Parts: sequence; C-alpha cells; structure tokens
Amino acid sequence: MILFQLKCNHDHEFEGWFRDSAAYEEQSSGGELSCPMCGSDKVGKALMAPRLRTSRQKETAEENRKKAAIAEATHKALSELRRQVETNCENVGTGFAEEARKIHYGETEKRGIYGEATVKEAAELVDEGIDVHALPWAGDKTKKN
Repeated sequence: MILFQLKCNHDHEFEGWFRDSAAYEEQSSGGELSCPMCGSDKVGKALMAPRLRTSRQKETAEENRKKAAIAEATHKALSELRRQVETNCENVGTGFAEEARKIHYGETEKRGIYGEATVKEAAELVDEGIDVHALPWAGDKTKKN
C-alpha cells in the first residue's frame, strides 16, 4: 500500500491509499478520483514530506491488508451511493441551485435532484434553509482530470 497526499482544484487536500503507484495512475487517468469535500474530479498529487519509520514503527502486512480493505469498502460504498442517486434522482446539471430553489419555494414539483453547484451557490442555498449535500462522485470514468 502507498499513501499519496492529493489535492483538488479547489485546494482541498486529502489522503488516498493505493495498492501501488500503478493503481494511482490507473484511477487518475480513468477519472475515478474525486475530492471528498467538494466532489471535484480535478484531483492530482500534492507535495508531501516522506514518512520515515524505524523498524519498530513499520506497519505489518496485516495492517496494510486492513487499510486496503477499508479503502476498497469505502470506494464500493461511494459507488453504491452514486448508483442510488443516479437511479432515484433527476440530474439537473449546472442548473442545480436554480432547480433546488424552485422545489424549495414550491414553484415546481418536489423530487430528488442532483447536479453541479459552485461552493458559493451551495453556501447560498444553505443560507436560504435549503438542504443540500456535496457528495464524492466515486467511479466516474467519463470525466478526465
């Protein structure tokens, strides 16, 4: 297992565990990485200091397997969340903020929607009392970083 410090185009930094460097490259080139804070798929490696460990601090193979299992389970859960949203909600694209307001104020039928909003638009919706959530979009192979 290898740990990379990752950063999205909105300067959110987060860690990502990968089987090896090739696994990172495969997921990155396949558009499978997204920011857990804002959902952006524009993700790359950030600068990071190496972690030097003494022999007493080295992780065992069992610890590495546990971390890999957690990372895989998380990815599967996020992929299932995405599948449920796409199956049960309407994609309103970049018009998300406008459509969320129409639903909230009763100007159109109430239904589940998803789409894209800027950080500013999302904050404005929250200020208006409109319940919105940013979701990491795992498994999107159609978009490139």
